[in-house]
Amino acid sequence: MTWAPTGPTNIELRKLIRDLKKASREHNAPIWRDVAERLSRPRRRRAEVNVGKLDGLARRGVIQENETVLVPGKVLGDGVLTQPLRVAAWRFSRMARKKIEAAGGECLTIRELMEENPRGSHVRIIE
Repeated sequence: MTWAPTGPTNIELRKLIRDLKKASREHNAPIWRDVAERLSRPRRRRAEVNVGKLDGLARRGVIQENETVLVPGKVLGDGVLTQPLRVAAWRFSRMARKKIEAAGGECLTIRELMEENPRGSHVRIIE
């Protein structure tokens, strides 16, 4: 007997994935379908990104000033953030949220970002 993948069991995450796919169709924005697929992965394969990595990417110019960083998973608090970043993610650790806000940045949920930017312009996905 083979088992079929069931997807995430978290009801809020299931609703978010469904809404991302819907927004992708309605606004012709493939970025939301991509994020939905990444969030549908098993938890152990979802992105976990430290604030130190985000800072390094911003310093190297990978993340532009007018872009919003989207992490399809969890942002963790290891490292130092030296510049303000606008970060959207499924979850934030308490320390990551504290460091992002202390640097003058902003923490958003993916749903908030999707509602304020339905086309998904100026969004960079980081894993």
